Amino acid sequence: MNSPPELLSIIVPVYNEVRTVLAVIDRLRAIDLPVAREILVVNDGSTDGTGEVLGALESRLPTPESRVTVIHAGRNAGKGAAIRLGLHAATGTIVAIQDADLELDPQQLSALVTPIVRGEADVVYGSRFLAGRPAAPWVTIAANRALTATTNMLFGSSITDMETCYKIMRADVARSLKLDANRFDIEPQITARLLAGGYRIHELPVTFEPRSRAQGKKIGWRDGVRAIEVLVTERFKRANPRSPDPDPRLQ
Repeated sequence: MNSPPELLSIIVPVYNEVRTVLAVIDRLRAIDLPVAREILVVNDGSTDGTGEVLGALESRLPTPESRVTVIHAGRNAGKGAAIRLGLHAATGTIVAIQDADLELDPQQLSALVTPIVRGEADVVYGSRFLAGRPAAPWVTIAANRALTATTNMLFGSSITDMETCYKIMRADVARSLKLDANRFDIEPQITARLLAGGYRIHELPVTFEPRSRAQGKKIGWRDGVRAIEVLVTERFKRANPRSPDPDPRLQ
């Protein structure tokens, strides 16, 4: 029996990114990839006009030829909830996450997905720290390194960027994680459950252009505290069978 052709499902969680969301979608449609793609844009209850911009885009693009599907959440529930909505709708064999703020150039997805297509890895992370010190504020770098060091200490791993947006993996691996986080705690939850499940995270260097809170950066120090809480909880939770992945549309 032949395996289905490879298809990359790119999930784009969006909240109040009216200035950049169309540019991200255009780049995702244009980049060269080693496999076919579908782009799942999840509007997480935006209030800045993003929803209207995406609605206008839907009316202009033929379906399914456009390769773009827009999902409108009923309310703002957080990045994690948006990613889970996208995963619920994804039909691909491989899943990638792309933020809508253009900190990360979508062109880098091609190199990241290649080891999975070749059968060399099931999970690939794009590390912002493998190519040297990024052009980010020292407090941002320190926070990321502290969270990554905590991850490595708890799970005996040796990754360099736990919080990266670029987490690419086989779709069946993603679904096996039974994710239930709603906000930025989705990042440590994904990593913790991958490592607890025995998956090796293959890292490749990526470049990024960090933005400030004044430019729309939403993650803050409370999210860092929550990340540590999630890592510790996931490491020491009882080994009970996880319930099926909850449908985010019902929450």
